[in-house]
Amino acid sequence: MLRFKSLGSGSSGNATVVEARSGSGVTRLLVDCGLGLRALERRLAQAGLVTGDINAIFITHEHSDHVGCARALALRERIPVWMSHGTWLATGAADFDGLLNTAVHAQAIDVGDLRLHPFAVPHDAREPLQLTCTDGATRLGVLTDLGHATADVLDQLANCQALLLECNHDPDLLAASAYPAFLKRRVGGSHGHLANAAAAAVLQAVRHDTLRHVVAAHLSARNNRPALARAALAGVLGCVEDDVAVADAALGTEWMCA
Repeated sequence: MLRFKSLGSGSSGNATVVEARSGSGVTRLLVDCGLGLRALERRLAQAGLVTGDINAIFITHEHSDHVGCARALALRERIPVWMSHGTWLATGAADFDGLLNTAVHAQAIDVGDLRLHPFAVPHDAREPLQLTCTDGATRLGVLTDLGHATADVLDQLANCQALLLECNHDPDLLAASAYPAFLKRRVGGSHGHLANAAAAAVLQAVRHDTLRHVVAAHLSARNNRPALARAALAGVLGCVEDDVAVADAALGTEWMCA
C-alpha cells in the first residue's frame, strides 16, 4: 500500500512523507525537508511519526523552503539523502559523511519497497528534479516547483494514481501584489512557478480513469487563494470544489492513499 502526507507546502517550507507498506515492512521517504528541525519533529509527531522513522530523504532543489534541515536531520539520524549533483553544489557542497547519493534525471532509485523516478523540470535552480514514487502497484507524482510543463514532464506523470501538483499563483493577484517587478517576472516566468490555469492544463493532459487523488500544493500566501486553486482543478476533474484537497502551509494534508 502506498500513502502520502504533506507536512506543509508553501514558500515557508515544503515536506512530504511517502510511505510504502508490504509484508516485509514499511519504507518511508521524506520528499524535501524545508522546515527547521523542531518544526519538522512537531509535524511528524502530528502524523504519528518520529524522525527516526524516515528511511531516506529526496531533495528536489536547493531553495531554502525545500532543503531546510535536511543535512542536520540526515547526520543526526544517519538517513541517506538523494539530490542532483547540481543541487548539492548549489547548497554549498556540504559534507554528508557518506550519506549523500546523486540523483539523475530518468535514472530509477530503489529505496526499500519504493522505486523513485526523478525527472528534470524547468525551474530557476541549478539542477532541479521532481519525481514519481511507486510501490509497484500504485504511483504518486510530485510536481511542486516549475515554470511550465514540458512534454517530458507530462510523460513522466502519466498513469499516476495521485498527484501533488503545484498551484502557486493567480496571475491577477500576482500582478496586483506588492512584489517588485523582477520578482513578478521570476514567479510568472517560464522557469518560475505554475499558475492555477497552468496547473489545470497539466492535470488535463495527464488525467485518466484511475487518477484518484489530486492535491493542490505550493500555494502562494500572497498571490493565490485555496478557493481559486480548487476551482481550477475541479473544473478539469468535473467534481465539486470541496473534493479537491489543498496542502496547507502549516498543516499540510491528512494521510492519503495513492
